[in-house]
Amino acid sequence: MSENNEYPQITAKNLIVNNSPHIQSPVTISSIMWEVNLALLPVIAMAVYNFGIRAFLIILLSVLGSVFAEYFIQTNLRRIPTTISDGSAVLTGTLLALCLPVAIPLWIAFLGGFIAIALGKQVYGGLGQNIFNPAHVARAILLASWPVYMNTWLKPGLGTNISTVDAVTTATPLGLLKEVAKNSDKVAELAKSGQSIIQYIFETLNINFSDMLLGLKIGGSLGETSKLAIILGAFYLLIRKHINLYAPGAMFATVFVGAYIYGGDADYAMFHLLAGGLFLGAFFMVTDMVTSPITPLGKMIFGFGCGAITLLIRLKGGYPEGVCYSILIMNAFVPLIDKFCKPRRFGVVKPKVESVEAQKDKGASK
Repeated sequence: MSENNEYPQITAKNLIVNNSPHIQSPVTISSIMWEVNLALLPVIAMAVYNFGIRAFLIILLSVLGSVFAEYFIQTNLRRIPTTISDGSAVLTGTLLALCLPVAIPLWIAFLGGFIAIALGKQVYGGLGQNIFNPAHVARAILLASWPVYMNTWLKPGLGTNISTVDAVTTATPLGLLKEVAKNSDKVAELAKSGQSIIQYIFETLNINFSDMLLGLKIGGSLGETSKLAIILGAFYLLIRKHINLYAPGAMFATVFVGAYIYGGDADYAMFHLLAGGLFLGAFFMVTDMVTSPITPLGKMIFGFGCGAITLLIRLKGGYPEGVCYSILIMNAFVPLIDKFCKPRRFGVVKPKVESVEAQKDKGASK
């Protein structure tokens, strides 16, 4: 201490206290969105390989519809700087297109992309504010508006043929399963012959589990056919730490175990795991940072709910597939899940809860 009893002046240029966050990261919203778009390239490639140039046109128009909606609403209605360069609108349009059948008219693909951004994102205030997954919001609206178009499935192998007039329609594995399950006479016939429903589906569609994994001969939406391509893209996101396996793992486990209990057969459970849009929804929709819970426990609860509702719709609902509606329904419960799974703040001690007897004794002593 100096002679005039003044404290010495301490100089510490490196000790700067500022507002949080104190740990900076080079990762941005834009970098994450474009990397997720990059992870979808194998799925897009398989869609084009399976269904030809028309699949590319559907993806392109859906993306254009999303980007146009983002630009138009932000510049003309909300009057804020546009954010189309961050890749989020491109991602929404791509995910929607991968949930559409190749037979759908191209103008519906564009309209769907516009709806996804307008009613699924911007109406809530933009990126980070939306409650529901925008791509599935648009898919649900399109399914309710044009059910025939949305349920017309073409057999893969169109090559470069843009026209769908001469294309061969086919049943999806889940659609055929739903059709057979509703036919009690057919179920009785299969039981009498000793043939399982899964064996009948494989024989009718001339497919097997390997085909379902590779998606080479399977009818369905653009992005649900090749599970291997989806796994490849998901693996990249896992390496980059943009997603984790809490929610997808819980969803897969719920569907597999539930189908095994219901069908009593491992083939039946594996069929439900590989059929439909479960892989695309689990890895690219359920893991959405905006519309999914924050904590690991919350993510597992979210994945369990998505898996249970998916299986319930598949087995007892009117539609053969339930991934879209299961995710939208569970999106509504995310705030409640986050509140239930909120971690305890650091340093806060949970107050003791006294028993009724102790409270009575304390009151008697007074």
